[in-house]
Amino acid sequence: MSKVIFITGTSSGFGKLTTITLSKAGHTVIAGMRGISDKNKETAKELSALPNVDVVEIDVTNDTSVSNAFQQSLSKYGKIDVLVNNAGVTGFGLLEATSIDQIRKMFEVNFYGVIRTYQAVLPSMRKEKNGLIINITSGASAHTLPFMIPYLASKFGVESIAEGLQAELAQFNIENVTIQPGVYPTEMNNGSKPGIGADKPEVAAAYDPVATEMFNAIGSGLFGKMQEFDMNPQTIADGILNLVSMQEGTRPLRYPLDAIAQGTDIEFINARAEIKEKWLATYSG
Repeated sequence: MSKVIFITGTSSGFGKLTTITLSKAGHTVIAGMRGISDKNKETAKELSALPNVDVVEIDVTNDTSVSNAFQQSLSKYGKIDVLVNNAGVTGFGLLEATSIDQIRKMFEVNFYGVIRTYQAVLPSMRKEKNGLIINITSGASAHTLPFMIPYLASKFGVESIAEGLQAELAQFNIENVTIQPGVYPTEMNNGSKPGIGADKPEVAAAYDPVATEMFNAIGSGLFGKMQEFDMNPQTIADGILNLVSMQEGTRPLRYPLDAIAQGTDIEFINARAEIKEKWLATYSG
């Protein structure tokens, strides 16, 4: 059955691929992005030419922009069956060398942006008593790594949102899923899309040479594995299509799509769920 699907961050990477994939599958796609009349004009034109794709302006860091985008879409289509929270920014660097302003900018996109879209779409989904919200997080968002602390904190925050809302929204038949993608060769990771990282080089210098050596080793390892496992971003777009196509009530809370993890991500998710059940039992019993 064809669905109306709103996707954020569709100017590149997973968002653009998902727009194309869902359009080909016959769904109506509302492709949200910034700068549809200037910096992303060509991409907006390209996606608008696809069947059943409607490109809309949205800046997830702006309350008014988010509200307008969803009001416009709901007025036009009457409902939104699926929301895909894909818009995000990355960034690297030592925590001490990253200003509060930089961290705040990252959270505005990765964390508060997700809350804004949830609050914009939930009234209509509650009215329909049906809905699916898919959040793109990170393969490491259930734990953390050096040099990526603010980024992974923002992504783990989204994991927390989805997990808590799974219970809050159950009575309205609204499902939440988080996708843990791991490392893929998208614009976010190849350097063509600027991130939000450390901005205090004088502080970072105090950690050298150890920090630089450690950072380079981690980076080489991650990107080496990305090449070894031939990580294809289309995997994420296909995974989103699969989630959309699943029967209601059968979708998992967490949906890892990281070949590099070789199943350890699934082990971690299952172990965490088991421990949580035991923890809840101690309080409810």
